[in-house]
Amino acid sequence: MSKSLKRVRAAIEAASLASDIREVDKARTAQEAADTVGCHLDQIAKSIIFRAETSGEAVLFLTAGGNRVSAEKAAMVAGEPLGKADAALIRAQTGFAIGGVSPLGHLNPIRAWLDPRLLEFEVVWAAAGTPRHLFDMPPTVLMTLTGAQTADFTE
Repeated sequence: MSKSLKRVRAAIEAASLASDIREVDKARTAQEAADTVGCHLDQIAKSIIFRAETSGEAVLFLTAGGNRVSAEKAAMVAGEPLGKADAALIRAQTGFAIGGVSPLGHLNPIRAWLDPRLLEFEVVWAAAGTPRHLFDMPPTVLMTLTGAQTADFTE
């Protein structure tokens, strides 16, 4: 088991939660992930990371699978200009590689916002630290564990 997957599993267990962590063959896109676990596209919680230009830190936007993050709206929500986060920043702040960034189990704290569309479902699915693992969780619990605030940041 990878270190990344172990961190996600430990974060779930530390919260005394039961979660279905699934290994999947194909989940490179939100649609592939939804098809694999048998859920609605918008039940996939995508972890979109930007570089906050003033602070230099990574910031996290958890968005529904069918939605796209508006860079302009996201910058307004973050309160500073945003740019593209490179692989090194993402790895340093979260401990995850691009393609498997989980909303849980980060190496360092990260400011996070959540797409209100995710709250319309009983359960959402997110990356579990690798491109081949997904976990499920009620979106309200995900919001609490990540410290995310709801905000309008999608196109």
